[in-house]
This record gives sequence, C-alpha cells and structure tokens, in this order.
Amino acid sequence: MYNLGMRFISWNVNGLRSCLKKGFLDFALSSSPDILAIQEVKGSAESIDTEIPGYKAFYSFADRKGYSGTAVFTKLDPLNVTYGLPDDEYNHEGRIITLEFDDFYFINAYVPNSQEELRRIGFRIAFDDELRKYISGLRTTKGVILTGDLNVARTPMDLKNPKPNEGHAGYSREERESFEKLIESGMTDSFRHFYPDKTGAYTWWSYMFHAREKNAGWRIDYFLVSDELRERMKDAGIFSDVMGSDHAPIFLDLS
Repeated sequence: MYNLGMRFISWNVNGLRSCLKKGFLDFALSSSPDILAIQEVKGSAESIDTEIPGYKAFYSFADRKGYSGTAVFTKLDPLNVTYGLPDDEYNHEGRIITLEFDDFYFINAYVPNSQEELRRIGFRIAFDDELRKYISGLRTTKGVILTGDLNVARTPMDLKNPKPNEGHAGYSREERESFEKLIESGMTDSFRHFYPDKTGAYTWWSYMFHAREKNAGWRIDYFLVSDELRERMKDAGIFSDVMGSDHAPIFLDLS
C-alpha cells in the first residue's frame, strides 16, 4: 500500500503539442504529482512521444488522427494497464486508460461531448452507462479513482450562466441525471466534498468573449473517488491560474 501522501493531477490540455509550447513540462515538473492524467492529447503514436523525466508514460490515441486521446504519466509502477471499456464500440477514440495499483484503480477518462443540438447525446449516455458498469466491476476488488474531463456541469453552481445553457451540451437534463447515477453508485465528487458551497470555481472557459478574464466558466473536470477510498481524501482543488489550455488542471490529495 502507498501509505505516504499522494497527489494526483488531471488536465485537459486541448492538444498536447500546443500545450508543450505553453509551459506543459514546466507545470508537470514543478507540480511533481505522483500521477498526471491528461485528456484531449490530439495526436497519434507517430506525432507524439512526450516523456517527463521520472515518469512512465501511457498513451491511448483515437483511430482518427488529431482527435481526442488520453495519456497518463506516473511515478508509481502500475500492476497493470488497460485501455478502453469492455464494449469495443467505445474504444476507437482513445478515451479511457486504467492503471491498477496495489490498493486502487486509477481511471483517466475523456467523456464524449454531446455536441450542438445534442446530436451525439445517445452515444454519450451509452458511454456513461458502460463506464458506470465498468467501475462497478472494478470496485468488487478495490477502490476506484476516476478523473478527467467528464463534460458535464453537475449543478447550477458549476457554471456561470446556468439558465441560458439549460438543455445545451454539458448541461442537459440527460447528462446531469447520468452523472448523478454515477455519484449515487458510490462515488464522491472530491471538490464538492471539501467545498460544498464554493461558487465561481470553474475548470473550463470558452476562448470567446474574454470568458476566462470574466471567469464565465464551467466546472466539467473532476476527481471522483469511490466509497472504499473516501476516508483517504485530504484535499481537492483547481489550479485556475495555470494557463496553456482552455481548461485548468485539477488536483486530488490522498493519504
């Protein structure tokens, strides 16, 4: 068991090659997490082979080059690494990497966006259902930490303008209900566990309309911790001042 304190960081980098030019490695080295998960790598095995000194790197790329993709950099040696979900229908966009350790599973996820007019909502909700079943299966043996861009603002407190965004991608009734099913299955939203009433705490801002300057954002990036590990949570938060992407990195501290 890793009984010393651990820090995990997750960041949707919105293109790793772009983020590398904007301080990605400096942030990774200065923050020095035990595990760093990134989403929206937007590359291919031929175009990206970024390494961080002292870390093992695991990548999952989409079949379509330059789209989606995830990666995990870890100081801890995993017992096992798997890619994707049990149903292969969801495994062509590089959205899931699971690392198994002695006393927990660590899942890095980039959940599909429902897109304009919710034209991909069916695929999105089916993906959610498959992910939830997958997590339940893993939890029969040990606890689970799920992180990543989960592409949903959970409550009105989690986005600046809830009323005009009602029914839009990331804040539809279907997506919020699906997210709550995951929470009700025995997962804790770590940020809300520590900061239940905090407002203005966002992880993504549009590049348009000076949204980040105005802090007109959304909280759509999460660390969810299963009940088996809940007592080990020490803190969670957002590095809202870190630039390089339209998302901010988030962190979780575990004993």
